Amino acid sequence: MSHRILIADDEASLRKVLASSLRKEGYDVVSVKSGDEAMEVLEASESPDTGEPFHLVITDLRMPGMDGMVLLQRINKRFRDLPVVVLTAHGTVDLAVQALKQGAFDFITKPYERDELCSVVKKALEHRARDVEEPQGDDERTLVGASERMRKVDEIIAKVADSPSTVLITGESGTGKELVALALHNKSSRHDKPFIRINAAAIPPTLIEAELFGHEKGAFTGAVSSKPGRFELAHGGTLFLDEIGELPIDMQVKLLRVLQESTFERVGGIKTLQVDVRLIAATNRDLRKAIDQGQFREDLFWRLNVVPVELPPLRERTEDVPVLVEAFIKKLNRRLNRSVERFTPEAIAVLQSYPWPGNIRELENIVERTLLFADKSVIDAGELPPDLQAKIGGLAPRATAVATAEPIGEGSMKDIVKQRMAELEKDLIQRALDDTQGNVTHAARKLKISRKSLQIKMKELGLREESKVPEEPTAKDG
Repeated sequence: MSHRILIADDEASLRKVLASSLRKEGYDVVSVKSGDEAMEVLEASESPDTGEPFHLVITDLRMPGMDGMVLLQRINKRFRDLPVVVLTAHGTVDLAVQALKQGAFDFITKPYERDELCSVVKKALEHRARDVEEPQGDDERTLVGASERMRKVDEIIAKVADSPSTVLITGESGTGKELVALALHNKSSRHDKPFIRINAAAIPPTLIEAELFGHEKGAFTGAVSSKPGRFELAHGGTLFLDEIGELPIDMQVKLLRVLQESTFERVGGIKTLQVDVRLIAATNRDLRKAIDQGQFREDLFWRLNVVPVELPPLRERTEDVPVLVEAFIKKLNRRLNRSVERFTPEAIAVLQSYPWPGNIRELENIVERTLLFADKSVIDAGELPPDLQAKIGGLAPRATAVATAEPIGEGSMKDIVKQRMAELEKDLIQRALDDTQGNVTHAARKLKISRKSLQIKMKELGLREESKVPEEPTAKDG
């Protein structure tokens, strides 16, 4: 099936040219003359009987009635996975910043060339495909967690948010790196300035320099007008550079210069521009290993790693699952028009027994699917998605058994869940140790947590002394 693109522009000639150019590229195009008509078409596309979803919206900023900026805001609220590219004949930095702050994927200035249009459209569609596969969530999400490791993250954010120092956020995909970046920005004195995102992995190597630093008219084929880059757009605010481990080596040199001197030139330009930008970088790669392999510059690493923030995977902080579920229920009830009150301790216990390879994103996905099909206000373990229960397999009955083994008592639900989960953790760890004859390394691998995390948990639960686990032999011991 070809991608469907919606064009909103009050100039009939431009709509016709745009539609023709995109149809020649194989896209299915629908065009309308106003923002109001665009919303009507988008809402009709949701019909389960006759609707066909759109994959991209291209809108002019200046239109009578609902203008492009209002349309952009409404699309971001109602269709959060739908990228929007804005067209403007007034391609100033201020307008670009405003549109990007409101969530636009990119902007194109008029007049434009077909190559530029097709390049931006292709990037936007690739971005949407990746987000649908691994949903990023939205800005109403906040950092949630009561675990010791997340409390330490909160402490770091509080201490360094208002400093100009560069921050490097590391962690697996889906652990909330962008949320940390947002928290750092929102709690700083730059909070009313732009927060600009860019994903290094989503941009072809040949275009990354122009995306970061902008380009002058005629700098390359398709550059029919000058365009600011992300650093210019973020002036006075924060630039969040995600997947920095994917940045090509030659671009790492130029990024290092910006960090050192706060200056750069646009592609094809000779004028040196100076910017005031706080850089926050993130990666799920081991940059030290990348340095050893010659894929990442050591000098850039030390420039980035001024304030390191390591986000633990969800499987290593399962005590946060109940509070995360509670937060997702509140958010999703509003968005999905549901009235679910809570998950039972049994359901929470099942969720905490799962290793969550997709981390917080996967947990939110599961909660959303559960709420979509929920017929009750209280969700029990049996109402969780069948595929999740199948993945957990034999752990689910054990988790439920631990959660229901004793009477509830008089404690609060939070205290009871915490106590039962300690029992569940102890039971699972003991089983893993029994299955591996007390080998801590093998037990950690079986539980899909690090050896260090397992040792900490064993110490907390008193298992090292009880199970008489032998120490791991070292290379010296043979």
